[in-house]
Amino acid sequence: MAPHEQPGRSAADPRKVQLFEQTPIPRAVMTLAVPTILSSLVMVLYNLADTYFVGMLNDPIQNSAVTLAAPVLLAFNAVNNLFGVGSSSMMSRALGRRDYETVRRSSAFGFYCALLSAGLFSLLYTVFRGSFLVILGADDTTAQATAAYLLWTVSCGAVPSILNVVLAYLVRAEGSSLHASIGTMSGCLLNIALDPFFILPWGLNMGAAGAGLATFLSNCAACGYFFVLLFLKRGRTYVCVDPSKLRFDWDVIAGVCSVGIPAAIQNLLNVVGMTVLNNFTSSFSPDAVAAMGIAQKIQIVPVQIAMGFSQGIMPLVGYNYASGDVKRMKKTILFTGGIMAVFLVAVAGGCWAGAGWLSGLFMKKPSVVAYSASFLRGLCLAIPPLCVDFLGVGVFQSCGLGRNALLFAVLRKIVLEIPALCVLNTLFPLYGLAYAQFCAEIVLAIAAVIVLRRLIRKLESA
Repeated sequence: MAPHEQPGRSAADPRKVQLFEQTPIPRAVMTLAVPTILSSLVMVLYNLADTYFVGMLNDPIQNSAVTLAAPVLLAFNAVNNLFGVGSSSMMSRALGRRDYETVRRSSAFGFYCALLSAGLFSLLYTVFRGSFLVILGADDTTAQATAAYLLWTVSCGAVPSILNVVLAYLVRAEGSSLHASIGTMSGCLLNIALDPFFILPWGLNMGAAGAGLATFLSNCAACGYFFVLLFLKRGRTYVCVDPSKLRFDWDVIAGVCSVGIPAAIQNLLNVVGMTVLNNFTSSFSPDAVAAMGIAQKIQIVPVQIAMGFSQGIMPLVGYNYASGDVKRMKKTILFTGGIMAVFLVAVAGGCWAGAGWLSGLFMKKPSVVAYSASFLRGLCLAIPPLCVDFLGVGVFQSCGLGRNALLFAVLRKIVLEIPALCVLNTLFPLYGLAYAQFCAEIVLAIAAVIVLRRLIRKLESA
């Protein structure tokens, strides 16, 4: 019996141990990554659904509202990563050490801290709503629609939105990737079904506000799935939401925060970068803002595939890192990197070639389509190097190397991308903005390869 294991409970699920330790790498990676990728793609579809159905109104103001609100929703990921990524990384490493009590305490700590943070997020936005709208770049034309969208997605929806994602991370950490994905996808599919009824004139005709209401209801449904799952699996899962396990154990706090804080800062910097981009774009016209939003929503499809791969293999990498099986960890990284690179280069090429057609799916206004096609071609260039960057950061988070992940986050936004936005917008007003991410990701991809090679060599020689 492991030193921290509770009496009367099995040491581990033999199927999960086999998955982490014995299953051939390609099958293990696909078992963990494919459900994560599918849930990521369904999440993309529901994000695209907001843009698509709001775009059917052919009103750039309503479409701009969804775009301008995006940084606030992206800021949710700071909480998701702090307590979702941080706790799941701690759980996977504790599983590799057979320290099951730490697994339970880590999950309880992540869940309750996420719940508290989500409530505070909702309260702060609601109290300082006017200031937030100014920071986001909303003006007299777009402020009302943006506020209506954020009422449902943030004031009412922060708690279910954040808990939905954090619970998925916790469930995935012990190898239940399929259940994590079903929970996430159930909410997303409900959102897609509700969107047209709430947004369009033949339904409630709420516009952007309807998209926000659909998002709120779908996240509530997804949370319901996870709570039912944990109730049915009680006694057979190490994911714990029992308040008695919420103990402020310094080892647990340090383990979660050493990975979670850098991951949260990474997302906050993403929010800063998106806000800077939106403010640059909004200085031109609502059409340009709407077009940039459409281009970003299209680009996020391959980005989420890359994210799904990197997040899907985190439990496998973290488990084998903690158990000392460096050979299996290395094979996992190399196999995943090869699959990602080939697939995403092909996807990026398709997006480049079909930029005009893809943009036209979301809005028929010629000026918006022309802007969006141009922006999308710039954003597509960043996809292949971005997958290498994501893989590197995922490995760092799996191994508890939060400092490395934080360094990459600072390099991405502060050192590289934001200065590139300023320079490129000066040299090529508006159109240059779409190429800033590519400039940053090329540098980061090279850095990721170098750091990963050094990490593997260090572990092999230990």
